[in-house]
Amino acid sequence: MFAVYAAEPNADAPLDSLTVGERPDPQVPEGWVAVNVRAASLNLHDIWTLRGVGIKPDQFPMILGCDGAGTLEDGTEVVIHSIIGDPGWSGDETLDPRRTLLTEKHQGTFADTVVIPARNAIPKPAGISAVHAAVMGTAWLTAYRMLFTKSGLRPGQTMLVQGASGGVSTALIQLGRAAGMRVWVTGRTEEKRALADKLGAHATFPSGERLPERVDAVFESVGEATWSHSMRALRPGGTIVVCGSTSGPNPGADLQRLFFLQLRVEGSTMGTRQELTDLLSFVAAAGITPEVGLELPMDRAEEGFRAMLDGNTAGKIVFTR
Repeated sequence: MFAVYAAEPNADAPLDSLTVGERPDPQVPEGWVAVNVRAASLNLHDIWTLRGVGIKPDQFPMILGCDGAGTLEDGTEVVIHSIIGDPGWSGDETLDPRRTLLTEKHQGTFADTVVIPARNAIPKPAGISAVHAAVMGTAWLTAYRMLFTKSGLRPGQTMLVQGASGGVSTALIQLGRAAGMRVWVTGRTEEKRALADKLGAHATFPSGERLPERVDAVFESVGEATWSHSMRALRPGGTIVVCGSTSGPNPGADLQRLFFLQLRVEGSTMGTRQELTDLLSFVAAAGITPEVGLELPMDRAEEGFRAMLDGNTAGKIVFTR
């Protein structure tokens, strides 16, 4: 079958490992299903896989793609939940110590067919297209859990999103606006801030700029470059929700501010199957159209990878079949 895959780990030149070609048709174990992929979105995790991070060398070649949307053999339209957990685990799948994501152990979604546990095939609401459904399982699910499970925000409160144009950031802007939050966003360039304005941000600011007032919660995926600003931006008792650290994982903790103002730091990773179901229902009911900055046929995947690697993103990058 057709697939986009990492031939081998390449830490220094990840795109040299990116291969568009043929892979063997997958076997379908008992309790699993084959999904005919219609659309799949690119995530930073796919760049890390090409670099060999979080995957053993003997697991290559590995088909890339953490999430997507497609159809089952009987034509049922589904959205893929990316976390593959221990069948014996009960409760929050994100806390399962044996969990993996697609492309860490099991082959991914950038292919004609992906095989997943039957429980990971979530029915797609009729009002969401395959392209828009394809962005839900990783970036949008991460944003949903950050906002509705971890932050403690209520409608009317003020949230700050650090970074204006990435997949999680654009999802947070759109979800926050639809949920009745006052949404503030930082961005490095006028173009990125303009995108946030278009998506519904109530106010945008250059990265690091002093804000007119303190906020109730900050949403962090940047790390070292924005952490100090995030800490200073919070009201007493406020919350930082962290899902990543693209600029570095070890900022100054600012512990005096943390304890004196009784701030709360929450880590957040992906989301559960139920949260994905709830996210899909919310997006459909609210009439949200997820921001897709670049849509390409899967055989032109390298263009999308290069755009992400160069930082030329404005919403999600989606590949279609």
